[in-house]
Amino acid sequence: MYTLTIDQNDYPCQPDETVLDALLRENINLSFACKKGTCHSCMVRSTDVTPPSSAQSGLKNTLIKQNYFLACQCYPEQDMQIRLPDQSEFYRMGTVVVNKMLNRNTILLIIAFEDAFEFNAGQFVNLQRSDGLTRSYSTANIPEQSNTLEFHIRRLPGGIFSAWLHDEINVGDSIAVSEPRGHCFYLPERREQGLLLVGTGTGLAPLAGILTDALANGHTGPIHLFHGSREVEDLYRIDEMHQLAEQHPNLHYTPCLSGSHVPEGFAAGRVNEIALSDIPDLKDWRVFLCGHPEMVNQMKKQAFLKGAAIADIYADAFLISVH
Repeated sequence: MYTLTIDQNDYPCQPDETVLDALLRENINLSFACKKGTCHSCMVRSTDVTPPSSAQSGLKNTLIKQNYFLACQCYPEQDMQIRLPDQSEFYRMGTVVVNKMLNRNTILLIIAFEDAFEFNAGQFVNLQRSDGLTRSYSTANIPEQSNTLEFHIRRLPGGIFSAWLHDEINVGDSIAVSEPRGHCFYLPERREQGLLLVGTGTGLAPLAGILTDALANGHTGPIHLFHGSREVEDLYRIDEMHQLAEQHPNLHYTPCLSGSHVPEGFAAGRVNEIALSDIPDLKDWRVFLCGHPEMVNQMKKQAFLKGAAIADIYADAFLISVH
């Protein structure tokens, strides 16, 4: 057992516990979201010893040098003195300028900032409530002069944070937003390469940003977007995507429904199966995936088996919380 010291207070950390688990057990108020090392919500700093390298995976070199680490990934190897983050170090305040329904259970949330917010289309950020509750959401727009971030946020059954955004956040309210995270975004290279974008539900959000970014950068290769859900009421921006495909000959959009009722104009079946049926050879393609974790994980394997290189398969599989 090792001792964690915070502000001269000592807390025990059991051998099978992460720093995050130990601090939560001791009722220390520390933000967290995914517990997978992806969202970086639980980043803290060691003020005396070097943290285990596994707890610093994915952090910027500048943060590693200062002994920042992810509490959810840290199994201490010695006693540690820890400084909890001043949230202003990693978060900035934005103002809600749009909050409206996209479909029966999804809102369009747009947050504006006074200064430019640098990010890549398709990355995600953490949104944080005043009580420290934090959740990760993908951006849906591309960087532009309006200094805004756009999100598509579905109301999850029993979801405390999503219910708060749906029911209590209003235009004009302030909200804390982290710096951008993730590696699922478009790079303006190999413009003749095929792009396959597959998503379910609000997985359309980052894919829409990636798609817009690719078109804005003059991507000439074929771009196929497959967006799936069980029922048509849970899809959105169908007309907008059809119109975009009409304007760009290299863009192909396929809305997919896995339920029993499939109206004309929709493909019937699971979105990943439809995508692979339409494009059986993915050699030299770039693949972007977002949505239900099971679909993403299955599609990663399938895309690789169909010829896509591991380095060309992009997905940020942060865990969707329902609390």
